[in-house]
Amino acid sequence: MSKNKVVIPLLAVLLGFIFGAIVMLITGHNPIEAYSALLKGAGFYGNVKRLGDTLLNTTTLILTGLSIAFAFRTGLFNIGATGQMLMGGFIAVLIGAKLPLPSYIHVPLAVVSAAVAGACWAFVPGLLKAKFRIHEVVTTIMMNYIAMWSVYYFVPVLIPGNFNTESRPIFQTASLRTEWLSAIFKGSYVNTGLFIALFCVILVWWILEKTTFGYELKSVGFNIHASKYAGMKVNRNLILSMMISGALAGLAGATFYIGYANNIKIGTLPSQGFDGIAVALLGLNNPFGVLMAALLFGFMNAGRLFMQSATNVPNELVPIIIAIIIFFAATSLMLQIWMERAEKLLKKNEGWMERAEKLLKKNEGDK
Repeated sequence: MSKNKVVIPLLAVLLGFIFGAIVMLITGHNPIEAYSALLKGAGFYGNVKRLGDTLLNTTTLILTGLSIAFAFRTGLFNIGATGQMLMGGFIAVLIGAKLPLPSYIHVPLAVVSAAVAGACWAFVPGLLKAKFRIHEVVTTIMMNYIAMWSVYYFVPVLIPGNFNTESRPIFQTASLRTEWLSAIFKGSYVNTGLFIALFCVILVWWILEKTTFGYELKSVGFNIHASKYAGMKVNRNLILSMMISGALAGLAGATFYIGYANNIKIGTLPSQGFDGIAVALLGLNNPFGVLMAALLFGFMNAGRLFMQSATNVPNELVPIIIAIIIFFAATSLMLQIWMERAEKLLKKNEGWMERAEKLLKKNEGDK
């Protein structure tokens, strides 16, 4: 990864916070107090429960960010992570609420089933892309709404709850929450899904960077015709890329619906699937970059309510800052041009300084 590629996301974050501070000053608020409260609300000043809430917000974003980033790295634009996450979460809740099993069977079964459900939901766009070259943006968007209305229908039929808008709770044996994590983080809902997400960061990095399989997937994304000429199974790789992306989104559904929540509500699409696009973009589609971007967004989302209560700064300012960060990250080419021009200007100034020094030395010699 080049130096500029690392600097640009950092510059985008810095510009986002600077513009956020300008907005606060215009509206009569103190940006130093607001950002201090944001950090405090996210647990960076020693509040363990709030730190747990930051990690809780980060967990799902890591997995949806990895889902989008994996698709990007293999030449696919998966807009369907939110639908894949919803279907993964639905299957996890279905198994968690229907089957009374021991915890050591219940949790792995629910989590693996969520990943399989996400992969199966992504199979259809992958197949249509591979066989008929139908663009995955169109098909994944359509699959999002099919997922939403499928869950809307099947939840009241298969796992009805006390209200028409939600399912019944899962058995405790299917929950990703554990007593020892809750004790460490003083009652926060942070759960073992965090370790699943961190494991997936390493796994995705290893697949993409250290395996022949990952090289082939990236090759197909980079140049489908050259890959076909080289004898790679292009159609198979397209489908597998989309299914792996969907499996990661399905895992995100498990960490959210049987980790943070204990049931599933109908009629809504989880926003984390769309947020994953921003996480992948800011993280430069690198698994470890995604981890850092998810942590940034996680702490901002966790601290925004405390910032509002402590300083009266509207918590809507946080999405504005995130949007500005995404804007500058998306316009990385513009930032790169600015940086190159700044470097040229510095070199030019250095040249002028050297010439001035030589001229001074020459004048002194003449005297």
